[in-house]
Amino acid sequence: MTSSVPSSSRRAGLAAAASLAALATLHVAPTATAAEPNPEQQPAPIQYAAGVLPLGDADLAETRTVTALAEGVTLTRIVRGTDPAPADQINTTTRGPWVVNVLTIDPRKARGELRTTYGPDLAKVEKTSDLVRTSGALAGINASFFTFTASALYPGDPVGLGIFDGKLLSEPLTDPAEANFVVDAKTNKAVMGHLRWTGSVKNPKTGATLPLEFVNHPPVIPTACATLPAQTACTVPGDVTLFTPEFAATTPAGAGIEVVLDRDGCVERVAATRGTTLTKNQTSLQATGSDSNALLAMVSHTCLKTDLAIADEHGTNLKLRKDLYAVTGRYRLTANGQVVVPAGTGSFFDRNPRSIVGTTSDGKLTLAALDGRQTTSVGTTMDETAAVAKALDLSDAINLDGGGSTAMAVNGALVSHPSGTNGAERAVGDALIWVPKK
Repeated sequence: MTSSVPSSSRRAGLAAAASLAALATLHVAPTATAAEPNPEQQPAPIQYAAGVLPLGDADLAETRTVTALAEGVTLTRIVRGTDPAPADQINTTTRGPWVVNVLTIDPRKARGELRTTYGPDLAKVEKTSDLVRTSGALAGINASFFTFTASALYPGDPVGLGIFDGKLLSEPLTDPAEANFVVDAKTNKAVMGHLRWTGSVKNPKTGATLPLEFVNHPPVIPTACATLPAQTACTVPGDVTLFTPEFAATTPAGAGIEVVLDRDGCVERVAATRGTTLTKNQTSLQATGSDSNALLAMVSHTCLKTDLAIADEHGTNLKLRKDLYAVTGRYRLTANGQVVVPAGTGSFFDRNPRSIVGTTSDGKLTLAALDGRQTTSVGTTMDETAAVAKALDLSDAINLDGGGSTAMAVNGALVSHPSGTNGAERAVGDALIWVPKK
């Protein structure tokens, strides 16, 4: 599994340990055993003892170490199974081991905010531990799927929804597999689902309107017009994309046109090619294909109105306001206390390192990092991941980016063990972080 997810369209150790208190180790006794098989029926499900993770054989030993990081914030390290797995049995063994780090935040007691961060700009990648440290966060976990190796220039570009402090900086996909986590940092209340969006640019004087294809994602040049010196000569529709100064140092360069707007949407300049630097009060519109002419026709001596709207899966509009954050996952794990992950095959559904975000029925926020692809922790299938989410009492949970991206850090130091060579940590697009109030 990689961090790159195909688009449905064209997108593709504790630090300062002395300051941590209330360390307690709980040994969970393996009291249950597997039911006797019935030769005439499917094997009966394994019956696990209460309070253990439903992974592997029922007789596995499980140890839980709980550390209080702050008032209302705990880190629980769960180790299930004691013997390293044979390297050739990581994907099949029922003996584990599994290592899971769980960060639990009780908003009724904790003083702080759960929000997201992406580093210097949206298009770059940063290690989760660095994002936690530089943002002044207590702890955090990697979050969204991102472009990764599909783009050498913009590897951190989110593949799906990205809302940061009320700004829509990346639009959700139409792919139903996308699952979004939305949190109000002011109240620490979260919702999950598959959000939808609409975007357009309009000339208020003439009523001319163009739909937006992307937000902060390079527009695609139609194949039939790839060799044309000017996209205005193309008769095939292309894309219209909105860029904000958060995207990168410069907007994507190439054939097409670019219109730079001031903070009020009024046209400041029009260029016959794409690629420019934006100030913090500017945005730009890029167009390719025949949409280049359509955009040009709208911009003469006027101001444009850009509309962006987000709605939940029931069609209810979600107000883009300060303190609102959202990241993108792939597949819902639980909904209203029930496992809802779909059946599937292939490497994505096989055992991998996993990252989870979810909420309990009483409003606690949970981030979990499941180490994987290692003899010391084998990882989980999608079904196993959902079972873990339910066992952690997550009534609603989604699967975040995993594989080599999975990482959890506390005080800027890793507490999980990434699957990279010698535990190397991968740079990622963004992270979910808990920032204490001072």
